[in-house]
Amino acid sequence: MDSLRLVRPELLDLLGYEPIEPVDVLAEELGIPADQIVKLDGNENPYGPSPRVNEALANFDLYHIYPDPEQRRVRQALADYLGLDSEHIVVGNGSDELLELIACLFLSPGDVAVNCVPTFGMYAFVCQTRGARVVEAPRRADFSLDVASVEKAAREGAKVVFIASPNNPSGNTISAADLEAVLSTGALVVVDEAYVEFSDQSFVGLVPQQDNLIVLRTFSKWAGLAGLRAGYGAFPKGITELMLKVKMPYNMNVAAQVAVLASLADRETLQERVQAIVRERERLFGVLAAVPFLRGFPSKANFILYRIQGIDAREVWRRLRQQGIFVRYFDTPGVKDCIRITVGKPEHSDRLLAALKEIGGSLAP
Repeated sequence: MDSLRLVRPELLDLLGYEPIEPVDVLAEELGIPADQIVKLDGNENPYGPSPRVNEALANFDLYHIYPDPEQRRVRQALADYLGLDSEHIVVGNGSDELLELIACLFLSPGDVAVNCVPTFGMYAFVCQTRGARVVEAPRRADFSLDVASVEKAAREGAKVVFIASPNNPSGNTISAADLEAVLSTGALVVVDEAYVEFSDQSFVGLVPQQDNLIVLRTFSKWAGLAGLRAGYGAFPKGITELMLKVKMPYNMNVAAQVAVLASLADRETLQERVQAIVRERERLFGVLAAVPFLRGFPSKANFILYRIQGIDAREVWRRLRQQGIFVRYFDTPGVKDCIRITVGKPEHSDRLLAALKEIGGSLAP
């Protein structure tokens, strides 16, 4: 019996999300030690988690007990951090899980969601796995939101609009006026603030007043917990109740919960690291301006997007890989011939700059 005939037909040709490879796999592929890898492709925090996280995990002794299914301590700590009531908060196994739960709650087969491309690939992916139709609202050349096209799609029946701010991979934020315009359509608006700590703008405070606004965040970027999968969101209270019903009972493991609480208790250290990354972002943007084949886009995140001009972009990416330097390469509409560079430590930036100059010299016409 061919069990594939039982699979939902629309999933047979689904294009999977393309994740990045871990350091050990990359090192083995290149045949070099892992400590020689400069990993600038995943928007990970080069400084890692707070020292208090390692201490808290080492001292925790209840790994044999299931976590609190209602996430009470973590939700309250996050509510205090955000200045919201805990009844607005849901935590997840990464914000990806929360995206999946939002699609589960709001999208039936045939429903429409709006995706403001180019952007994070997970939005379209979770919609497609639910059988929903994704309508693309392409961003302008500077990656700002084309509000008119988003409004048009929303008013014609789209149920959910996904907006990343700062946007991945472009790094720009949405304006308050543009968000207000999209909210006025009545569609559910999901604002993904995964990189908000590196910017100066957040909309999470609007959630209690907007019954069609959800704001998602993560501990992967600013807090260095990408490997533990710790995401959270601020939801209208009625939606919070439903999210807690449809999620898996023990969706955030105890290690992640311990790490989140320890991170929130050491915000001073983490904010110092965030500021170090922001300073390095500005320095990197300045020094790479001297590389003639790169056109950079100003960023409010922990990465910078560059369009490669005049030489083969894929070859630049390939030669960087050969030297153990990994950046994200794009060859899709809106970001064709672009690379996204995660902001690392200064020594990572210096090695990248030297490699780019060498590659540019060898590829120049």
